[in-house]
Amino acid sequence: MKYYIIAGERSGDLHGSNLIKSIKGLQPGASFKGFGGDEMQKEGVSLSVHYRELAFMGFISLATSLYKIFQFISFCKKDILKFNPDAIILIDYGGFNMKIAKFAKAQGIPVFYYIPPKVWAWYNSRAWKLKARVDRIFVILPFEKDFFRKYDCEVDYVGNPVLDAIKAFQPSANFMYRHDLGHDRKLVALLPGSRKIELKLIVPLMAEIADANKGVQFVVAAVSNLPKDLYQALRGKDNVKFVEEETYDLLSHADAAIVTSGTATLETGIFKVPQVVVYKTSALEYAIADYLVQVEHISLVNLIAGKEVIKELIQSEATRKTIQDELTRLLNDNNYRSVIRQEYDRIYKILDTGSASENTASLMTEYLKKKDVS
Repeated sequence: MKYYIIAGERSGDLHGSNLIKSIKGLQPGASFKGFGGDEMQKEGVSLSVHYRELAFMGFISLATSLYKIFQFISFCKKDILKFNPDAIILIDYGGFNMKIAKFAKAQGIPVFYYIPPKVWAWYNSRAWKLKARVDRIFVILPFEKDFFRKYDCEVDYVGNPVLDAIKAFQPSANFMYRHDLGHDRKLVALLPGSRKIELKLIVPLMAEIADANKGVQFVVAAVSNLPKDLYQALRGKDNVKFVEEETYDLLSHADAAIVTSGTATLETGIFKVPQVVVYKTSALEYAIADYLVQVEHISLVNLIAGKEVIKELIQSEATRKTIQDELTRLLNDNNYRSVIRQEYDRIYKILDTGSASENTASLMTEYLKKKDVS
């Protein structure tokens, strides 16, 4: 079997690599080509484009990069025809992948979408496009299955790959020692995300919190491929340290966390770290998002729980005072911490349905076998 696989971001590259590994376990002779990153390449994918070249993030940057995006789409279509795959696997990266799905469907190539666009969050009618362009959708959040079924989509809930990654994680025995972190102070993890526009607004806020809590040890989970100056406001402080590519080790030791919305909120929850979600972006991007978004919560923890488990401080609500008040409660109110952790346990049980990559690989290969028979 030949698979053309497209992941346009770092997280998709990781999830794609695990899925490829699972497919190869079922089909040792399978070959892979497409868009992705280092992790997928390690699993044997012949990379046509590295996701670093596709780093268009946010409504504004997207609008100013359309020409380059369309060039990549055109190249991808030609690359698919040249490779002539038995199936196409799309991973997240909705704007790009939806266009490729339409093209592939017209060519009669089976299209599988693993981790589809969050159409349940905004512009719900895009679900009809998914139905028209995709043969099978594999979702990683439990509530997504019911949502897509309302649009008569062929959908499977496969579990969550974040849980897979955390189950496979092996903590470093000397993490605290290597980073000169003592056990005599509370440790707060700072996870400001990976989008430049968000870091520019959130890092200074985090620096204010660090300045106001000299007795607390703060550790920043920095992204190695981002410019160092984005973290400048947090540098040079006695109670702030930095780690790169060690977020899970950090969360293994953290007493609390300040997190930008995204997958990191779920990762923090699975590690049972009490957290506050802080989100800020430009006024224009926020206005666009506020108009489009149709869900009550922005963090995956609250979305999966179906209620507020962790506090979300968004845009104008994200101030030094509001963050400080919530952090104080997270560090010192044991009853509050206990309630949050109980909810984390409930979320873990909801997500724990076996390996997402193995479940997805098994279903994909079975669907392709049925297609061959028919």
